[in-house]
Amino acid sequence: MFILGDTAYGSCCVDVLGAEQAGAQALVHFGPACLSPPARPLPVAFVLGQHPVHLELCAKAFEAQNPDPKAPVVLLSEPACAHALEALATLLRPRYLDLLVSSPALPSPVGSCSPEPEPLERFGRRFPLAPGRCLEEYGAFYVGGSEASADLDLDPDLSRLLLGWAPGQPFFTCCPDTGRTQDEGVRAGRLRARRHYLVERARDARVVGLLAGTLGVARHREALAHLRNLAQAAGKRSYVLALGRPTPPKLANFPEVDVFVLLACPLGALTPQLSGGFFRPVLAPCELEAACNPAWPPSGLAPYLTHYADLLPGSPFHVPLPPPDSELWDTPDVSLITGELRPPPAWKPSDDPGCLALTLRPPLELAESSPAALFLSSRSWQGLQPRLGQTPVTGAVSGRQGIAIAYEDEGSS
Repeated sequence: MFILGDTAYGSCCVDVLGAEQAGAQALVHFGPACLSPPARPLPVAFVLGQHPVHLELCAKAFEAQNPDPKAPVVLLSEPACAHALEALATLLRPRYLDLLVSSPALPSPVGSCSPEPEPLERFGRRFPLAPGRCLEEYGAFYVGGSEASADLDLDPDLSRLLLGWAPGQPFFTCCPDTGRTQDEGVRAGRLRARRHYLVERARDARVVGLLAGTLGVARHREALAHLRNLAQAAGKRSYVLALGRPTPPKLANFPEVDVFVLLACPLGALTPQLSGGFFRPVLAPCELEAACNPAWPPSGLAPYLTHYADLLPGSPFHVPLPPPDSELWDTPDVSLITGELRPPPAWKPSDDPGCLALTLRPPLELAESSPAALFLSSRSWQGLQPRLGQTPVTGAVSGRQGIAIAYEDEGSS
């Protein structure tokens, strides 16, 4: 038995890379989990924990926020409180007629099959919807958090629920210890406004840094190729960076990059947006899709997808790039940040056969330059120049002695 106490990326993902290095045949994952499908088949057992829930207080809080017994409501919770949702629903069902209980989308055992239809899976949860019903019809009542814990703005699981939930439906959170509730409509509006700002920054960007934030989640290679194709179709240069967990000092080493896109699990992709402190904004893959794909639905109509697999072919949310001759590529666009007119993309999508044709250029003309070189040439200080053969040779002399606040030749202050 091996204990894997650290991961290369996020602690919510199943560490299949560490398990392979240890030669493990199965894994037991403790703590919060994003429940993303791993890149390699491996039996995994999840231990999400059990936070105590005061059922009577939560039931009274639910009744206070939902006076209409016919209103459709979904019971949600953080993973550690999921064990109490069925007991809470038992107290509420005698009065409320349309109550739905979600459950963590734990992977089914290998080889198991059920004659019943598969429930809807979204946000890492399963929703047993009745035939003909959709999730956008339901409000939400979320049980989780604690008054003694940190601010819920730093919880990526709650943030992806607020971003992806239908904007016209109510969303309430309830503390499992005290039953204190809060309307999250204002917080959800701030998160959506932040998302619109990041999309505008991505549209203005010329250089995009693609951060490899996971190697253990399924289809990450396909998603990386998709993001590179998006950037190329929109006329942007892209660089792939493998830095492990992104931190402000790491990303500050690439000042020529305008925006970064973190290719990670749904929870990992939202964590840098909530923490802040980065020199350049860190986006989720959905925001780059909205910025570079002109066929993507406009703001307010497009869903916020937290998992990059929803953007790939085969997903019901996949929107293919328009053909190269489509007028969508030439639609005028004005930046909401700078107020300037954005030029149309200078590059065509990679599937365009014309992009492989050679064009004669005059001699000594610079056909293509690196964005990093252009950024360096625009800086006032470009580093120490070697100047080989131009600096006269001199003998070594004694330097200053002492510490920085009191050198010996400076005297006492």
